[in-house]
Amino acid sequence: MSALPETMQAIEITQPGGPEVLQAAQRPVPTPGPGEVLIRVAAAGVNRPDVFQRQGNYAPPPGATDIPGLELAGEIVACGEGVQSWSLGDQVCALVAGGGYAEYCVAPAAQCLPLPRGLGLLEAAALPENYFTVWSNVFDRGGLREDEVILIHGGSSGIGTTAIQLAKAYGARVFATASSEEKCRTCEELGAEKGINYRNEDFVEAVREATADAPGGKGADLILDMVGGDYIPRNLRLLRPDGRLVLIAFLGGSKAEVDFQKLMVSRLTITGSTLRPRPISFKAAIAANLQAKIWPMLESGQVRPLIHRTFPLVQAAEAHALMESSSHIGKIMLTT
Repeated sequence: MSALPETMQAIEITQPGGPEVLQAAQRPVPTPGPGEVLIRVAAAGVNRPDVFQRQGNYAPPPGATDIPGLELAGEIVACGEGVQSWSLGDQVCALVAGGGYAEYCVAPAAQCLPLPRGLGLLEAAALPENYFTVWSNVFDRGGLREDEVILIHGGSSGIGTTAIQLAKAYGARVFATASSEEKCRTCEELGAEKGINYRNEDFVEAVREATADAPGGKGADLILDMVGGDYIPRNLRLLRPDGRLVLIAFLGGSKAEVDFQKLMVSRLTITGSTLRPRPISFKAAIAANLQAKIWPMLESGQVRPLIHRTFPLVQAAEAHALMESSSHIGKIMLTT
């Protein structure tokens, strides 16, 4: 650690509030503990949970730094005790519980992944939060199978563009909702059978109509929802027997009136998860699956991260303002 600086530039949340509360500051360079590595950050992703944390609605897990940022890529510059899987100078991307908005960040070694061949540090930094989340919720928790029908809400978001591509790659019929015709076309270019503009089209009827002649009947087998609120009962009406609704956020609210008779008669499952507080062992298992099953797809070009815009680290406030405008398609990134 002697060759490293004592301090680094980082982005602090000075108080709960709007994007303007994000301010650059000097912080001590962290020291990796047992099983951890220190990464010199080249790029970091901006995600909705960062916005919720900034607003005071999503506190870091116990023991995690208050610096926002859940994903990054860069070069390993120090290794903690017991780390054998990585060496100094290795380039990695990593999922972290916080700290990505900084020049240096500590990450559990088990949550680091090598850069997929053909991808640079910026593209690799756009992978962890979305790919860990989609794998965990669509495939592990949601159990998506070939030839099933999946509806993905927020199809033009980082999560949405990832879920569309992976679901398509695994042989599912994919539908996605978005807020404009441009975003709907992007969803279709990425593999959705139909992008549904929720501002002027009922997604329940649109999917039912498109699946009217499907062997499994009208509707969807799996719905990935980050909206919640009044979408929840509509989602349940759309699900086929044995369908699954997976909730990962509540942009439209966390409360809804649910007809539980529909759940019983159709044997539906409502589930959800948050990834950030899960133990390292859980995330390490996801990392292993991603490297074995998804990294080859990235290296072949079958799937890819979609980056909308990149900002310097000191412009984190502008990056958050763009995210809150919902005008972006794909990922918003920060570079050091």
